[in-house]
Amino acid sequence: MMDTKILVVDDDPNISDLLKIYFENEGYDVKTVADGVEGVNAFKQYEPDLVLLDLMLPGIPGEAVLEEIRK
Repeated sequence: MMDTKILVVDDDPNISDLLKIYFENEGYDVKTVADGVEGVNAFKQYEPDLVLLDLMLPGIPGEAVLEEIRK
């Protein structure tokens, strides 16, 4: 499972840290970022299998991030 990558895009560090700890304990490779711009860039570089995306983000909103990564 370690080759399965999860990207967490959330501006609340408590949520990001909790998700990272939980999924890493389950054997996933997890990357966290705190805003929409970082989310788009991380998606392009990290190429995750799953994205957990907060809709209310600083920078660009989650809906715009989703639109960009769908391209």
